[in-house]
Amino acid sequence: MRNSLFWRILAVGLLPLLILYFYFNASGSVSFIHEHTPFILLVVAILVGASYLISRTYSQPINHLSQHLDDPQDLTNFFFRTKLLPAEIQRLYKRVLDDLDLRHREQENTQSEKAIFSSILSSMTDGILVVDENNDVTLINQAAGSIFNVTKESALDHSLVEVIRHFKMNELLEKTRESGTPQIDSFETTPEKYYIRCIATPLKEQMPGSILFLMQDLTRIRQLEIIRRDFVSNVSHELRTPLTSLKLITETLQDGMLDDPQQAAKFLDRMSGEIDNLSQMVEELLELSRIESGRVPLEKRWVKPQELLGAACERMTLQAERAGLTCSTNCPPDLPSIFVDKSRLESVLVNLLHNAIKFTRPGGSIELSAYQNLNTIVFSVKDTGIGILPKDLARVFERFYKSDRSRSERGTGLGLSIARHLVEAHGGKIWAESQVNQGSTFSFSIPIK
Repeated sequence: MRNSLFWRILAVGLLPLLILYFYFNASGSVSFIHEHTPFILLVVAILVGASYLISRTYSQPINHLSQHLDDPQDLTNFFFRTKLLPAEIQRLYKRVLDDLDLRHREQENTQSEKAIFSSILSSMTDGILVVDENNDVTLINQAAGSIFNVTKESALDHSLVEVIRHFKMNELLEKTRESGTPQIDSFETTPEKYYIRCIATPLKEQMPGSILFLMQDLTRIRQLEIIRRDFVSNVSHELRTPLTSLKLITETLQDGMLDDPQQAAKFLDRMSGEIDNLSQMVEELLELSRIESGRVPLEKRWVKPQELLGAACERMTLQAERAGLTCSTNCPPDLPSIFVDKSRLESVLVNLLHNAIKFTRPGGSIELSAYQNLNTIVFSVKDTGIGILPKDLARVFERFYKSDRSRSERGTGLGLSIARHLVEAHGGKIWAESQVNQGSTFSFSIPIK
């Protein structure tokens, strides 16, 4: 550009000289030209220099502007460094710099919004997925990828049918496109077994043809609902038996059994036993509720393991003797103390002992033991009883679960659940090992702190 401007300015400056030259040459005054040749050459040199300076003054900023449009900082530095810029060039520079600054701020805002949007998507616990008018996935967040076990790289720009192989998602997509209104459906994924509520919403104005899928993981809520339903069912079942028995006893007494004092006394004793069972169940339910809600403060102190075993064995020795069983303890005296609620852990051992006595035939034995395993003290109650079936072993710590109802109707089914919660409240774990007709061993570990 500078060369073009230079020649134009030079041509404009030389044009009068050429006109004079041809004029004098035509009039025969060549001697005048020869006499003033040095002056003419000086004027030409001045015109050439002026043309160069003028072209450079105008062309250099414009060339610099065109070469550095992507670098506003360099343009700004050049603008303030050049003191002799013409007013027109200064106005041009000012306008270009203002436009570049506005564009740069808009880009920064866009990038900031993208970063915020990406951060929100990645931190959301709900799954987000967007498909375009061709049903290709254009956006998917980490939560959605975890739900359907897919990665972002393998999902983007692929068909929804290829990415999520679940017929419910495809049905929801078709219903949403046909109706043009939001659609909701719930289903279970495989093999992860997530229970998902999916809301499909057409993005009409913002992204025509695209559909947004919002996926909420309701697995935990569904599990809690199942637990609540099972709890109500189990409580109803456990209450029905004693209430039915009380009803029958009452009706029998009303039908004239009161006239027989001996039989009436037996029925009243049985009624008292059923009421005791109901009272025990209510107390255990309240206790379990308090433990699960964290409303049971643990009064911890340093306790020797052998002290816990001795106290539990002493409380249950008489009951074991009546059942024809022997009860013994096995605990090294040098075990370190543990920081626990003595009465709570003692009740856990008593509960395990009570179960061992109930399911061990006369002539059998029960052993309470404790030993150190790394940073924990492990307590065990081992019996030679009837054992537990493998299918029942993993569920014995559930509320109201009874491995053999025909032989365990006397219990409420809450004792082991309470024991599990008390052990976990101390930061420990509880488990069971058993072989049918050879006995069972219930163990729990307590950290040494």
